Amino acid sequence: MELYFVRHGKTQWNLEGKYQGGHGDSPLLSESLHDIGLLAKRLEDVEIDHMYSSPLPRAKTTAETLIKDLHRDIDLSIVSDLREFDLGIMEGRKFSELEREMPEVIYAFRHQPKDYDYDLIRGESFEEVAQRTTGAVQRIVEANHEKGSVVIVSHGAALVTMIQSLLGTNVDNIRKDGGLSNTSLTHLQYKDGQYKLVEWNETGYLHKKLESSDTI
Repeated sequence: MELYFVRHGKTQWNLEGKYQGGHGDSPLLSESLHDIGLLAKRLEDVEIDHMYSSPLPRAKTTAETLIKDLHRDIDLSIVSDLREFDLGIMEGRKFSELEREMPEVIYAFRHQPKDYDYDLIRGESFEEVAQRTTGAVQRIVEANHEKGSVVIVSHGAALVTMIQSLLGTNVDNIRKDGGLSNTSLTHLQYKDGQYKLVEWNETGYLHKKLESSDTI
């Protein structure tokens, strides 16, 4: 089975350097609609059996736009457990402000997950997100009888945690391959109960130089 994981298109809050999390949201930038069209061209030769998305508008809009740009009749299912981390009091706040106010928490979230104090920000732990997101993927695999190809549209931090956990990476090393860019594609294969990484954070089809605000 082939699984293609897509991070949603870039949003206004991404551009402004704000945390969105599992409750915050902001609209996709106009340039993101163009990027989703380029992603559709990248996937035009892939037979997609089903698409799944987080319920948050930035992900759902990305999925709906991708289906439209593929010019195919692809079923879309909304899966609550694919949503982004609950980031508690961090949501809607600028990265730069929080780096000054709670540098240890922000550094741990981005670089050292084992030290992340999720209680301090009244949010979710990496372990909690790994459990709910990998459970969602496993149900998707089972629903498709462990065959075919699916696209899963979700969020930067949740996707990193989800994918690395599927690959057997422990929480200490979740960030070992870095983050994922907006409208990026990460490809995994599933066979005999095991997930294998084919491509991490593919972005070449976007034909642009990525900026720091594109990746988390």
